[in-house]
Amino acid sequence: LPKDIIVMHPGPINRGIELASNVADGERSVILDQVTNGVAVRMAVLYMLGGGDNA
Repeated sequence: LPKDIIVMHPGPINRGIELASNVADGERSVILDQVTNGVAVRMAVLYMLGGGDNA
């Protein structure tokens, strides 16, 4: 891959179909960061929809 490419995917990945494993696990992949941050964002949205501190 070119050096300026960042590999992103929201997950879950169908390895070998959507992405090759060596690309998904490569140094240019930020997939695990995306998944980690996505979980935190979804939890915050659900918290706010549930009333936040007012629940």
